[in-house]
Parts: sequence; structure tokens; C-alpha cells
Amino acid sequence: MPVNHGKEWTFNTVADTYEKIRPGYPEKLYRALFAYAPLDASRSAVEVGIGGGQATLPILEAGCALTAVEYGDQLAQLCREKFRDYPRFSVITGKFEDADFPEDSFDLVYSASAFHWVPEEIGYPKVFRMLKPGGAFARFANHPYQAKDNPVLFRKIQDAYAQYYYPYYNKQPGKLSEYTEEQAAARAAVAGRYGFTETVYMLFRRVRNLSAAEYRKLIGTYSDHITIEESIRERFFDAIEETINRHGGSISVFDTIDLQMARKP
Repeated sequence: MPVNHGKEWTFNTVADTYEKIRPGYPEKLYRALFAYAPLDASRSAVEVGIGGGQATLPILEAGCALTAVEYGDQLAQLCREKFRDYPRFSVITGKFEDADFPEDSFDLVYSASAFHWVPEEIGYPKVFRMLKPGGAFARFANHPYQAKDNPVLFRKIQDAYAQYYYPYYNKQPGKLSEYTEEQAAARAAVAGRYGFTETVYMLFRRVRNLSAAEYRKLIGTYSDHITIEESIRERFFDAIEETINRHGGSISVFDTIDLQMARKP
């Protein structure tokens, strides 16, 4: 599976915007997660890459003890404040790969739109060691696909990418498509290579409608957009915002959320 490295620091530079504009996850996903890995006050969990806490509150409301790991110090502090009313919540600032956890100690380790930053050969064995026998690992992520209901807007946005994004990275435009069930199944299968069993996956879908200004803020939290040189990035974002405003003032974002779960025997 493809793994991203080198840009995980970027989210920390836009911590407040990230917390406000990145979406959470659907209630159906948590129902599926809690059916697979029940949580209560007797259980303990670890969240890998808490970000702005988009996937944290439902776990805390289940009553378990939760330790989060977050590479960005600004995001870590933001979440300490955000969830300060939960005494069994704590945050470790640093990379998951470097954090020390006792073996056979946790009922759930989970990660929301973050585990792809962890090298597979490090992350899966470490999670396996951390979990109690019978404990569960869950990873889920949101995969947005914009403007499929508006082909003209979609094409015009791609024109902006062709003018600014692809030349900056010296890349050729690729064919864009929505996240597929085949991709979700392939991601789920990875856990089996590291000793996990009872592997399952599920897909959830939703549509978000954003104003041009909101969409600009959203793409401003994407790692490969943040790292574009500022003057080019601002012209790029101006072009996208102006394009949306010329074509109705809003954009539909079609999200596919995949959930993979696996168990330590």
C-alpha cells in the first residue's frame, strides 16, 4: 500500500483551521466500531494521530481511558484543551513510532485519517504488541471527491490544478476517481500479514456542501497543498475560489469513508 512520509508536520502549521474545517465521521461508523470492539469504563484505548480531535469524542463518551499520540505540538495542545473535561484523556506529543507503550495492555488502538503516515512494517507490529489478546485495531479515513454533480466546475478546478499544482510538483495530471471497495479491501488485507485475524471492512458515504471560502480553507489543510510555495499557493487558491464563485458559489464534496477492523488473537 502507498505510504506518505515527510509532510506529516504540515498539519501543525494550520492547527486551528484543521480542527474547524476537517469533517468528523458518521455515527454508523462508530456503531460498527463499538459492535466489534465494545468500550466502557473498564477498557483502555490509544488513538494514533489525533489531529484536531475529529474522531475522539465518541471514544471518550464511551467512558474508556484514552491516550492519544500526536506529532504536532499545536494540535496536541489544542486537543488537551478541547477535551480537558475528560480526566481519563491524555496526549503524548511525538510520533507514534517513537512513543513507548506497554505490551498486551490496550483493548483498542485506532487511527482516523492518520495511519498512512506510519510505515506499515513499523505500525502494524507495534499495534499488535500493544493490544491485549482479543483487542481490536481500527483504522478509518475520509476520501473526498469534489463536484462530480457539476462537470463544468470539476473541469475548471482541474484547469487550476494543471496551471499551478502539477507544474509545481513537476507531475502529470492523473485520472481522478472516487475511492473504491477494492481499495478498501486491499487496505483491510494488510493486517492479516501481521498476525491479525477477523479482518473486516465497511464503506460509508456522505455529501458535504461548502461555500467557496470554506472549500479554500479545506484544501488549505491538505499536506501537499500547504507545502506549495506561498505566492504560488495563494494564486492557486484564488483561482479555485473564484472558479467556485463563478459557478454557483458552492461545491459538493462526495466523501467515501472506509473502516477496517482486525483483532489480535
